[in-house]
Amino acid sequence: MSLDRAQLVDDLELLRATVAWKCSELTDEQAHWPGELMTAAGIVWHLALVENTLHDVVVTGQPQRWAERLEAGRDAAFEVGLDLPIEEVRNAYRDNVEMCREALAERSLDDPVGFADDRLVTVGAVVEYLVKETSRHLELVRELIGE
Repeated sequence: MSLDRAQLVDDLELLRATVAWKCSELTDEQAHWPGELMTAAGIVWHLALVENTLHDVVVTGQPQRWAERLEAGRDAAFEVGLDLPIEEVRNAYRDNVEMCREALAERSLDDPVGFADDRLVTVGAVVEYLVKETSRHLELVRELIGE
């Protein structure tokens, strides 16, 4: 595989740390502004669910723990964050990042894992997806907090 594990993991860790840092000082009011679907709290909750899904479903093959909450539709991952205190959202993100980090550390980037619709991808492709997803959503958080 042409992916450099150290660089890919470093990129992901930098993005994760930046998400955590950007939200570390937000008040509940700031995190839930403007009160619609796309808030910093909603985005970070969504990222926590992405980390959780990659840990549970993709990397370790377990059922997704948040499946019931997500049955409401595609935007449910953002909507839950609207009702939670930012501290709870930050903790969920931190905890899910740690679980995903530990699971990925035990796997080779070349290992095949199941993904949507039972197709197989590599762990490396999953990490690349996580880098892209986190990067896209970090930009949204930056816009919302005025950076």
